[in-house]
Amino acid sequence: MIKFVGSFETVKSLPQTQFVEYAFVGRSNVGKSSLINAVLGEKVARTSNTPGRTQSLNLFNLDDRVMIVDLPGYGYAKVSKADAMRWLNRLEEYLINRSQLRRLFILIDSRIGAKDSDLDLMDFCDNNGICYQIVYTKKDKKIRESEQAKLSHEEHSAMMEEILETSAEKKYGLEKLKDLIGVK
Repeated sequence: MIKFVGSFETVKSLPQTQFVEYAFVGRSNVGKSSLINAVLGEKVARTSNTPGRTQSLNLFNLDDRVMIVDLPGYGYAKVSKADAMRWLNRLEEYLINRSQLRRLFILIDSRIGAKDSDLDLMDFCDNNGICYQIVYTKKDKKIRESEQAKLSHEEHSAMMEEILETSAEKKYGLEKLKDLIGVK
C-alpha cells in the first residue's frame, strides 16, 4: 500500500523514520513523476506538462518499509535565480544529510542525453560518496541529439555500473527499478 506522507519545504521538516529512502531526481520535464507512478503502479506523484511543477520534497510510504522521495527537478524550469539556488541548496542538503538514502536515481531524458546540470550533480555525488544510478527515461521516443555524452561508472566513483532504460508510457524497463526498490 502506498501512502502520501507529505510535501516538505525544508530538509529539517522531513519526518525521521527508520525506513530506507530511494530518491528520484532529474532535469525538469524528464518524466520523473510519470516514472514514479509507473513504478509504483498508482498515480501518486503529481504530473504536469509544465516543467518545474514539483517544488517540494514529496515523500511516499511504501508498505511501511520504504520511502520514495520525489525531488524537485533542476536545470530547465522557468523560475527565479533565487528559487533555483534555494532548490539546489536544499537538494545538496538532502543528499548530504539524509542517512536513510539508499540510492539516488538520476533521471536523464534519453532523447537529449546528459546535460551540464546532470554532470554537475553526478560530480557532486561522486565527491560526496552518494550512491546513484542513472535511469534513462522516454526510451520509446525518437532520439533528438546524436552527439550525446556517453556515461560510464568508470569515470564516476559513486555511480552504479548498470544504467537503466525506461519508458513510463510503454511500461518498459520498470521491473529492474521495482526489484531494486522492493515494489511487489
